[in-house]
Amino acid sequence: MTQTTNPLLALGLLQAKAPKTVAGFRRWRQIIDSDGAIPAPVKRLFVACAATVKGYEDMARRELAAAKAAGLSEAEAGAAVAILASVRGEGASLRYHGFFREIWPEAQAPEPGEQAIEVAPGEAEANFLQYFGTMPPSLGKLFDLVPLGADAYYLMREGTLSGTALDPAHAELLLVTVLSADYSSWTSVHMQGARKAGASEAAVAEAVICAVPTAGLSAWVVGATAMDS
Repeated sequence: MTQTTNPLLALGLLQAKAPKTVAGFRRWRQIIDSDGAIPAPVKRLFVACAATVKGYEDMARRELAAAKAAGLSEAEAGAAVAILASVRGEGASLRYHGFFREIWPEAQAPEPGEQAIEVAPGEAEANFLQYFGTMPPSLGKLFDLVPLGADAYYLMREGTLSGTALDPAHAELLLVTVLSADYSSWTSVHMQGARKAGASEAAVAEAVICAVPTAGLSAWVVGATAMDS
């Protein structure tokens, strides 16, 4: 059976030599494991995704199992396959998919098939301008040098943020957790996206806190700095 308790809190060496560390970690976990600005099952999903990206497989399984036990739906959990494909690529997405299949063995696997999706002229550019306000230089280079790549970026971004069972605010906040765990400068972009989708500042803060179990206190420092940028 997948372990759902946190082994760090039960580590005798840490309890004996650094009880304040244990007490502090318990408080972070209290925020994650309780309903707040973000529901607890969704926060456990965020931690599972960050753990997947970091390669902490036991932790990813444990957090995803706990999310399911707390009420996370199969559809919500499955949404992270697409989100991780966009934010961290094929390897992270496939690794997470393996965990998802372990925790939801009853999930029906749809038959694979290729659906033709056309991108109208100007559609990707309009979407980027609406989302970012101005054209990011990195995306401007795609339009200038590899226009097909701009369409690809647009389709994956839309598929991540508005095409899954997670509501757009939670999809953005999942990205905040994963990017905070990697100390990424793009964290602030998805914080802004989460706010536009209706997330409160408390929800943004909780998403950053979900990165602490995988990336330590630095995740909060980097994430909190990004909140003001």
